[in-house]
Amino acid sequence: MTDTTVQANPAQANAAQASPETVMQEVVAWRRHLHQHPELSFHEHETARFVQEQLQKLPNLTISRPTETSVLAVLKGTAGAGRTVLLRADMDALPIEEETGLEFSSQNPGVMHACGHDGHTAMLLGAAKLLSGHPEQLRGEVRFIFQHAEESFPGGAQQLVDAGIMDGVDVVVGEHLMSPVPTGVVAIQGGPLLASSDGFELILQGKGGHAASPHQTIDPVIVAAHIVVALQNVVSRQLDPVDTAVITVATIHGGNAKNVIPDTVTLGGTVRSFDENVRQELPKKIEQIIKGVCDTFGATYTLKYQMGYRATVNDHDVARELREMAREVLPEVQVAQGKPQMGSEDFSAYMTKAPGTFIAIGAGGPGAAPHHHPKFTVDERALEHGVKLYVGAAKKLTQPAR
Repeated sequence: MTDTTVQANPAQANAAQASPETVMQEVVAWRRHLHQHPELSFHEHETARFVQEQLQKLPNLTISRPTETSVLAVLKGTAGAGRTVLLRADMDALPIEEETGLEFSSQNPGVMHACGHDGHTAMLLGAAKLLSGHPEQLRGEVRFIFQHAEESFPGGAQQLVDAGIMDGVDVVVGEHLMSPVPTGVVAIQGGPLLASSDGFELILQGKGGHAASPHQTIDPVIVAAHIVVALQNVVSRQLDPVDTAVITVATIHGGNAKNVIPDTVTLGGTVRSFDENVRQELPKKIEQIIKGVCDTFGATYTLKYQMGYRATVNDHDVARELREMAREVLPEVQVAQGKPQMGSEDFSAYMTKAPGTFIAIGAGGPGAAPHHHPKFTVDERALEHGVKLYVGAAKKLTQPAR
């Protein structure tokens, strides 16, 4: 952990007088500032600086930089002993050219907050402001982690776990704004929520030649075609039907002339599942098929398989506590169970150290642009829901376990 600990000066802020209404004006302003100044994974230097500057205006926080582009703030409650809760927000953007037309659109060409991380960061800053002025309302300890590099392997969460930020943590909570989910709906569920996400690159080596004489070649295009089709049999015929998984070949590159069979073809794809045992078996099954097809046609191969993010599996007890809290602090919002999705998140790294729950917050609805789209945005009314859920989670979960 980088030794840059700073104790915020209580005289710098009047957080004790902060109200949710005034804080929400700041949250929207913070979100728009961050949206205008996005930074890619592992390059969130100005974002981290901005976050640290805002935190240093608040009382009772101990602030540090666990990694070069992440920020940690710690607030100790004064109401007695209790649990330690980690609240997490991610900060990185994506390599996408924005097409929203918003007046606060990205000022960094080719970089965009197209997944809501600007909102996540602003919401956690708002929660920090509301909580820091009232340590007497808290037991235990709250840690606010502003995480770098959620979007890129190996992920910032694992780096932060390795840096020790989870040492002594009892419960971890994360939130994600969801554009496909209508504003006014919050999904909190126990059990599997998001799939693991692994990736592979496959280089097929054949023997090129003239397209008019295929018998004199070992055609890697044909080999690739057979592999793409055969890989689908792993899910449909080699896994138990109740074990959900996805194998997608998303890229194929080979050849540069219509009448020339190339020497090589490169494939790339993603592999997703919920069960860790299934996840560990999938690379073996995939390579068995690749080897079998290549042996049949006389080709050779190089397989690079990258284990990425684990599945995000919410703790049932934590989810139950958070559903109770959500109904109290957001009586106007529908608290739904939600359902598992094949998307992935590196939030799962935190839950190797402590039980936790990842909350989905509706921030759009039908017709909204999907995540990772050039026209993605969020309904800013949902930011208030996120702030209240962070604050409610801190107050409820720092209470001693029942």
